[in-house]
Amino acid sequence: MTNPRTISFRIDSDKVAQLDQIAKAMDRDRSYLLNEAVLTYLSEQQRYIAMVEEGREDIRNGRIFSHDEVERMVGEWECEAQSVAQ
Repeated sequence: MTNPRTISFRIDSDKVAQLDQIAKAMDRDRSYLLNEAVLTYLSEQQRYIAMVEEGREDIRNGRIFSHDEVERMVGEWECEAQSVAQ
């Protein structure tokens, strides 16, 4: 971690209690859990942003599907899923 900073924010007391309970069970402190949560959140948001940008690039390059094509593909996936489940 480079140059850690202290921040503060409001959170419901029941969430703090849950956080403390998890921290105790993991033998970690609250700060560790919050850092892990923020890291996970940032990673997921960056992944989401990258996926949206990839979709926009596909649109700009004409790589799109019509509504009918999407319905057909979803129908095929549903059939495959049902076959695997049986």
